[in-house]
Amino acid sequence: MLHFLLPRLTYAPLRAFRNVTAAIFLLISPAYAETTVLALGDSLTAGFGLPSDQGFVPQLQAWLAAKGSDVKIINAGVSGDTTAGGLSRTDWSLTPDIDAVIVNLGGNDMLRGIDPAESRANLDAILAKVKARGLPVLLVSLRAPGNYGADFKASFDAMYPELAAKFGALLADNYFFPVINQQTRLLDPEYMQADGIHPNAKGVAKILDALGPKVQELLARVAS
Repeated sequence: MLHFLLPRLTYAPLRAFRNVTAAIFLLISPAYAETTVLALGDSLTAGFGLPSDQGFVPQLQAWLAAKGSDVKIINAGVSGDTTAGGLSRTDWSLTPDIDAVIVNLGGNDMLRGIDPAESRANLDAILAKVKARGLPVLLVSLRAPGNYGADFKASFDAMYPELAAKFGALLADNYFFPVINQQTRLLDPEYMQADGIHPNAKGVAKILDALGPKVQELLARVAS
C-alpha cells in the first residue's frame, strides 16, 4: 500500500515547489515588471484646468500603453511650484519604487522673473539627488521670452542643456514648441486654455507626440 502512495506523497511537494518557482519568476522577470516613473513638475505636469483623464500624466501613460510599455507614472506636479518647491519635495518623492524621473520645472520661475542663477542651482540640486539614487532622468526644457531682457533669456535657456550635459540626463526640447504657431511664433490658441499659459487637452496630446519618444528613451535606460 505504501508503495502505491509514495509517488503521490513525493509529487505534491514537487508540484508546490514548481508553482512557487514559477510565481517568483513572474515577479522578477523584466517582461512582467512594471516600471514606475516620477513626474516632478508644476501645473504643466499636474494637469491644471483639465479633466482628470486629460492632463499630462494620464495622457502620457495612455500614450506609452498604446506603444506597449507597462509603465506607472506618478503625478508629482504641484500647480504654482517653482524649482525651489520642486527641490523641497525631491527627497520624499524619490521613494524606493521609483525607476526613473521626469523633471519639468522652471516655468513659474520664469513667470516670476526669478534670477536664472537661482533656478539653475535648484535644478542642479534636484538632478544631483536623482543621480545619487542611480536613476535615469529626463529634463524637460523651456524657453524664456525676450521681455525679461537678453541676459535673462540667455541664462535661462542655457541652463537646461548645460545641466543635462553635466548630469548625463536626457534632454527634451522646449516643452511648448509643438504648440507654437510657426508663422506668428506665438502659442497657438487652438492648443491652449483661455489663460494662454496652459495647454488644453488637444495641446497636451500634440506635445506628447514630440515628448513621448523621449520618455521611451528614458524607459530604455531603465531596462539597460
